[in-house]
Amino acid sequence: MAFSKFELYTQTSNDVYCNLMNYSRFFIPTLREVPADAVIASHKLMFRAGLLRKLSNGLFAYLPLGLRAFRKVEQIAREEMNAIGALEIKPTVVIPGELWKESGRWHAMGESLLRVKNRLNNDFVVSPTAEEAFTAIVRDELSSYRQLPLALYQINTKFRDEIRPRYGVMRGREFIMKDAYSWHADDESLDETYQAMGRAYRRIFKRCGLSVIPVKADSGAMGGSGSEEFMVESEIGDNTLILCKKCGYAANVEKASCAPDYTAPASVEEAKAAAANTPAFEKINTPDVKTISELCDFLKTQPQKFIKTLIYRAVNIEADISSERKNDSSSVTDVCNETFVAVAIRGDLDVNEVKLAAVLKAGEVSLASDTDVTRFTGAPVGFAGPVGLTSLPLIIDNSVTAMNDAVTGALEKDKHFKHTAYGRDFESAMTEDLRTVKASDRCSFCGGELYIKMGNELGHIFKLGKKYTASMNVSFLDENGKAQTPTMGCYGIGIDRTLASVIEEHHDGNGIIWPVSVAPFHVIIIPIKYDGEVKDAADKLSTELMQKGIEVLLDDRNERPGVKFNDADLIGIPWRVVIGDKGLTNSTPQVEVKRRNEKENRTIDLEKAAAELAEKIQEELNSLNG
Repeated sequence: MAFSKFELYTQTSNDVYCNLMNYSRFFIPTLREVPADAVIASHKLMFRAGLLRKLSNGLFAYLPLGLRAFRKVEQIAREEMNAIGALEIKPTVVIPGELWKESGRWHAMGESLLRVKNRLNNDFVVSPTAEEAFTAIVRDELSSYRQLPLALYQINTKFRDEIRPRYGVMRGREFIMKDAYSWHADDESLDETYQAMGRAYRRIFKRCGLSVIPVKADSGAMGGSGSEEFMVESEIGDNTLILCKKCGYAANVEKASCAPDYTAPASVEEAKAAAANTPAFEKINTPDVKTISELCDFLKTQPQKFIKTLIYRAVNIEADISSERKNDSSSVTDVCNETFVAVAIRGDLDVNEVKLAAVLKAGEVSLASDTDVTRFTGAPVGFAGPVGLTSLPLIIDNSVTAMNDAVTGALEKDKHFKHTAYGRDFESAMTEDLRTVKASDRCSFCGGELYIKMGNELGHIFKLGKKYTASMNVSFLDENGKAQTPTMGCYGIGIDRTLASVIEEHHDGNGIIWPVSVAPFHVIIIPIKYDGEVKDAADKLSTELMQKGIEVLLDDRNERPGVKFNDADLIGIPWRVVIGDKGLTNSTPQVEVKRRNEKENRTIDLEKAAAELAEKIQEELNSLNG
């Protein structure tokens, strides 16, 4: 006999009762048509399945079904953070601007930072990340080394004023992040927490049913000495991943390195010796020849024989390049709003601007305007070169150090030098790995061939060092009573992106295929017609499942079976149970059970259905959680 809703309320706790929901009383506004601006599967399906609705460009509201799945991802992240000893707090989303000015990021974050003023004309920030807020909280409470290490986290709203939000919640303006921060007395302690966070992140994504690729990454505007990103493969990925076919090396292209395809000299003196048999450089006429391709045709040679020199504008740099600045006498140890640098690289290679920004500790780098190129080099674009360049700091890619008979711009319109040699004709105190790694380059670890995949970032962990604790004057007393500055780590996961990525990885032409760990409901029960004995059987099975802790969506709507089946596939509930008159008339009443990713139904006894479903669901949860 089925329980009435009143009986369910009185005989079970509210927590158990919430495991059962009647479809007719739930808000699931499914769509048959794909939204016009939806490009990727998760964006299409989150709208079609009634998980999400758009309020404005980059701003989305979760509907009840979507929020249930969202809360599952959120809870998995919370459990894994708690398991490694991180403590949850709840800071505000609106942060005083003074804190961002202390850290130096008030200007460095650029236009993506939403700055607001209150009625008293005080500056505030709508938080895109929370290093400043967390550091300020700890600064006011930290006094002794005995309080360290300390790890705090939040699961909270963020806002970044993206120029072009797209792909639904995969790149929205407002989003939810799990971000954690840790403080340590030394680097060894920081590394222990960094490694623990990495292991926790792998467990989080595994529990969500995701296949992630951990890659070495650039720390970007976050600062710090080391970082790792957790990527999922995606055709529309924002990130280019460089991977090795042989040893498994994986890195974001912004950070990736490769084995050199040249033999670099050990010193400038060795470079000079290598150039001993190279003729003295001489100026040649190259009328209307500016690009590497044009030079190759004009001189009948290969791009590897050229040195390409590019002029970059850098904003908010923190690196000390005073020894390389020839155009003024100022030191650039403090943040500088704008400066210009020249970068020399072999002609067949491209400058990795993220690597350049990291070398300069710059908020942003971009190619200089034609006007600025002429101002600093005395020549139009295409004729810059390192020989005789004294107006700018010069940064040399490592590839150039092996070039002892090269062609380069002569700092004069329609003129180039040939026979130039590093060490003899020019040099620099700044030689760096600035090249962009590409497919078919060789792995610097094993020599294997590198290849490319596109991916989306779900999580990122950083060793921040003392970037924020030093700038914001955080200190503690060590064992000897001496004031020290703690070192810091930062660890973030995009909850919305993770949820969308689950759908990207788990769907078919009919809809979503949820892993049970993040499914809004575990089982959907579909009575062919919700009345009489079918209703009694559906209510009974729902109650049995509910009492076993299984979350059930009971489709009690007065709809055709085909409509119910299509909606069940679209919203992706992992297990489907169909109950009809025919199965109940058997000597042993039976129901049809189907896993969402399977094609065929199975017939099982109604009396055994709850136990079998609970067992199957627990097996999958154990597999994901193991």
